[in-house]
Amino acid sequence: MCGIVGYVGYRDALDVVVDALRRMEYRGYDSAGVAIVDGSGALAVERKAGRLANLEAELDQTGRAAYAGATGMGHTRWATHGAPTDRNAHPHRDVTGKVAVVHNGIIENFAPLRKELEDAGVELNSDTDTEVTVHLVARAYAEGPTAGDFVASALSVLRRLEGAFTLVFAHADHPDRIVAARRSTPLVVGVGQGEMFVASDVTAFIEHTREAVELGQDQVVVITADGYTVTDFDGDADVVTKPFTIDWDLAAAEKGGHEFFMLKEIEEQPAGVADTLIGHYADGQVVLDEQRWSDQELREIDKVFVVACGSSYHAGLLAKYAIEHWTRIPVEVELASEFRYRDPVLDRSTLVVAISQSGETADTLEAVRHAKDQKARVLAICNTNGAQIPREADAVLYTRTGPEIGVASTKAFLAQITANYLVGLALAQARGVKYPDEVAAEFNHLELMPKLVAKVLESAPQVRAIAREFAHQSTVLFLGRHVGYPVALEGALKLKELAYIHAEGFASGELKHGPIALIEEGVPVIVVMPSPKGRAVLHSKLLSNIREVQARGARTIVIAEEGDDTVRPFADHLIEIPAAPTLYQPLLSTVPLQIFAAEVAMQRGYDIDKPRNLAKSVTVE
Repeated sequence: MCGIVGYVGYRDALDVVVDALRRMEYRGYDSAGVAIVDGSGALAVERKAGRLANLEAELDQTGRAAYAGATGMGHTRWATHGAPTDRNAHPHRDVTGKVAVVHNGIIENFAPLRKELEDAGVELNSDTDTEVTVHLVARAYAEGPTAGDFVASALSVLRRLEGAFTLVFAHADHPDRIVAARRSTPLVVGVGQGEMFVASDVTAFIEHTREAVELGQDQVVVITADGYTVTDFDGDADVVTKPFTIDWDLAAAEKGGHEFFMLKEIEEQPAGVADTLIGHYADGQVVLDEQRWSDQELREIDKVFVVACGSSYHAGLLAKYAIEHWTRIPVEVELASEFRYRDPVLDRSTLVVAISQSGETADTLEAVRHAKDQKARVLAICNTNGAQIPREADAVLYTRTGPEIGVASTKAFLAQITANYLVGLALAQARGVKYPDEVAAEFNHLELMPKLVAKVLESAPQVRAIAREFAHQSTVLFLGRHVGYPVALEGALKLKELAYIHAEGFASGELKHGPIALIEEGVPVIVVMPSPKGRAVLHSKLLSNIREVQARGARTIVIAEEGDDTVRPFADHLIEIPAAPTLYQPLLSTVPLQIFAAEVAMQRGYDIDKPRNLAKSVTVE
């Protein structure tokens, strides 16, 4: 959630900051603001509720010359404390107008800090937890042992804060620097030539530099045009940071001629799957990115937990089918938000696989920490280099899809499925339950998937035409069996996220246990059919389910394998996908559901990149 950017350099800071906020809109927000410091000791702030366009209109009306300066910061806010209004938008200033702050996360002890300020006669102007920090820094700068020292004043306040937060401070009396800090929420440093950046993610500064630095937990960075220094909250510079080079460029974060990022990202899925596989099979062995365990340690694993949220959870459900089938290790899939609260039984022989596109998902991060406290081994599957979850995990497997800007996951989801299958094969290989030629055969199936996904994309015009026919339905149901069930859940989630339609996914065997009561005349039911060859018994049962819903007036949209003529009489609309082994079919059957949801949403006039109330990265619980 929340996009944060800070800049010190030689360019017009307002242009840099606004452009950065535009590239981070995908993170989700409901207000936006900027603060610019000029060289004469002036601090100009503007903020507006709503889309970034509202802020830009206000800046244009005032005149951009009023925001001249080479130091600045910006923020897109997703409301937690206080409604999404102008007065609650960031940046916030102190009473002197000299200090400004932007903030991502939650200050858990803001209430006593607010009372302390109010008792001292400070009048707060917002309902946020954020505002207390800027007043506290201003007071520390004005009096006491850190008086006159901007950095020391900020550090003294940071040590008092509880919660998960990223904070960025600017001071009009110190126009050459910005102070930023992180605890459990994302912040990365961009290293340029004669300019420096801090931001929630690298998309903010990818136009200007591809050199970046990871910040660790409870670290503070001070940036100037000439460089940066990193300390802990006590000011100790003996800390570890990790420089890295971003392996994609600005073009990857732009629409490339598409109306929406999501449409571009759907088309990028063959490349995303292929790139995720690169380098993971060598000398007859499946290898992971940063696997720090020996084969003997992997053989000691007797249980696997997969923890994730949203689409990543559905990818985890698919992982269960593959890992259990290949390794015979029992697998449990948990919503990360529930995992640590139910006190799961974990020990050193337990592997916890944590899946997060952003690597900053708060619930998943806390699940990782709980697992490590219980001495379990933790493997992260992540799309973001340098994020907190892979930093805290014991091992990492990166999906290589480039930035995913659309809030609803598409290419990251397929890449996560691919990565999960690599984990399953690596475990099977280490445990010796699959011979090398069997592992090679499974990896070869994975290598064929990009070409088959590309073939599925060729059916997009047909899928869009079907979607237009159903665009104004109020309810859509999804049915699947075996690996088709998580696909049905994902299809329903996409439709809810993008088109705000009541959509539900069901295991079709449960139909007669309640969900069939939802069927009435004209209700669309989307069915994910298994192969008649690989899972013939399930295929016949799902045909029976189709008959049941049709008998009650449902209209069926069936996704089935090419050449499956037995399903044609029962499909009002048939979408064919290439034949593939059962475990790999979700990589194909998911794609039409993504296209369907996107087209329905567009027909209803919605922005599919920025669904209402949603954020790309959920960094608060």
